Amino acid sequence: MVEEILRLSQAVSPVNRIWDATFGRGGHTKAFLTTFPTAQVWGTDRDATALEHGKTHFTEAIEQDRLKLSQFNFHRAQAIENELFFTNGENEKFDLILLDLGVSSPQLDNPERGFSFYQSGPLDMRMDPSHGVSAQDVINTWTEIGLQRLFTELGEVPRPARVAKAIINQRKEKPFTTTGELSSLIEKVEGWRKKGRHPATQYFLALRLLVNEEIEGLKESLPVIMEKALRPGGRLLVITFHSLEDRIVKNLFKESKELGFPVNKKVIVPGRPEILDNPRSRSAKLRVFQQGSKA
Repeated sequence: MVEEILRLSQAVSPVNRIWDATFGRGGHTKAFLTTFPTAQVWGTDRDATALEHGKTHFTEAIEQDRLKLSQFNFHRAQAIENELFFTNGENEKFDLILLDLGVSSPQLDNPERGFSFYQSGPLDMRMDPSHGVSAQDVINTWTEIGLQRLFTELGEVPRPARVAKAIINQRKEKPFTTTGELSSLIEKVEGWRKKGRHPATQYFLALRLLVNEEIEGLKESLPVIMEKALRPGGRLLVITFHSLEDRIVKNLFKESKELGFPVNKKVIVPGRPEILDNPRSRSAKLRVFQQGSKA
């Protein structure tokens, strides 16, 4: 939703400092640099691979001191205020902040990252492989009841009992090590109920949200970003891909009247041309919050 993001961003003036908190492959950063030619962008990501890609493909902007790249997890609420720096270490707030939640296409397409249920790879799913427990740890050590609760609460799977029981039984014979082993088991137990939607989709989503602490991290960091990182009159744009995330963003934006207001009453979704061009965007939802009072 680059066009929608830029349209809503151009309502802010002036735009001197931008934080792209989920840099990924730099698509949004590139659009910001082009649209706001005098602005400086701080691009952060927890994934070191994304930053290496950025250092290779954004050399001109980096050399011009228009772009600074840092490995940083925006979920670290306590660190946000101390990390709001650019070239001179100045603790200044941002005119625009973008959070594009979820997994980037390169992460999904690389089976070695352990996100894919179509291609077998290590059962990992961590955006930062150097931190936290992996999906393999969860699948091989959690109790049956614990797995059921995980798949219900984070994956919104209505009846996960049969899959949880099958996981427990299979790991007794051989612990799970690959995404292929897990997705094959789920496919066997659940069967294909919806055309074009792999039966492991919601199960893998639940594991990814858990190991990356995405839901709790969003709950903790979003209020801090709204208050500490965003300047009065500045805008925070958040793209979600899951109903739990969208609910958190929607409620926080509505409940933070002392800080500002939601720019759009209705959630913004991609148009049909974008969905046809990029099917993965079909579940994207954009919400925008502006700090300060309405004019």
